[in-house]
Amino acid sequence: MNREQTIAELKNIVKPYIANQEAFDTLTEDTDFINDLKINSANLVDVILDIEEKYDIIIDNEAMERMVNVKATLEIIATKLSEKN
Repeated sequence: MNREQTIAELKNIVKPYIANQEAFDTLTEDTDFINDLKINSANLVDVILDIEEKYDIIIDNEAMERMVNVKATLEIIATKLSEKN
């Protein structure tokens, strides 16, 4: 799975929870979920649960705390997927 594909899938996951459409439209690896997309902390938990379901991975609390932006989230997804194989 390539990075662009993962970003596209991640956009589909976060889309229902965003409150800033403009930031979503220009989403990059530096986009912050809370500060840029205005996703509240309760919905961020939903995003993480959706990611776990989509990729059939388990995200521990330590990884969850680091998932504040797109880049960190992509790295955590890649790491968890590589641990599965």
